[in-house]
Amino acid sequence: MLNAEVQALKKEFRQIITIIGGSLAILWSVWIASVILVPLHLADHGIHPRTVSGLEGIIFAPFLHASFMHILGNSIVFVPFATLILMQDISSFFTVTIITALISGLGTWLIGSPNTNHIGASGVIFGYFGYCISIGFFKKKVSTILFSLIIIITYGSMIFGILPAQIGISWEEHLFGLIGGIFSAFLLSKNAFVTRLHAPATIFPKDH
Repeated sequence: MLNAEVQALKKEFRQIITIIGGSLAILWSVWIASVILVPLHLADHGIHPRTVSGLEGIIFAPFLHASFMHILGNSIVFVPFATLILMQDISSFFTVTIITALISGLGTWLIGSPNTNHIGASGVIFGYFGYCISIGFFKKKVSTILFSLIIIITYGSMIFGILPAQIGISWEEHLFGLIGGIFSAFLLSKNAFVTRLHAPATIFPKDH
């Protein structure tokens, strides 16, 4: 029994490492390609508010970065947040990522300043932040409440990233990413609640 649990933990750990490593590999590969293939102007395919062509940025913007320091900074913050969410539930990570990317992108497209180009994974990262600080409130479990409090204490200063008028910073992406993360936490907590209502009792129920 113990050996089976250890093997399961090892398998989950390998999955987490694979997902994080794969995500970073995609981000850095796209950035390297943008540096090598300069004539293609890959970074120009971000979110251009209220333009038809700018809609493509809702999908592409999280993969595009303006500079080495831009992608490095996002990568450094991505790793701990992604790890924390993956350790809770791997499927939740993908749900939060997709929802926050879409809400962050669409919100930026709707209210962003005209003639601007918004790129970077920070909108999704703020989604992870929003999810982590709110999941405790929605699930109302001691473990998740403590988890959210620790994130607030440790990373609470990130909230200032949603303030407007920051030169060179897409506060719109941050704001709507945060909203997307909170919305994701709400949806996932409700889905987990419904699942528990209909699922048969187990000796060791997994905390979703």
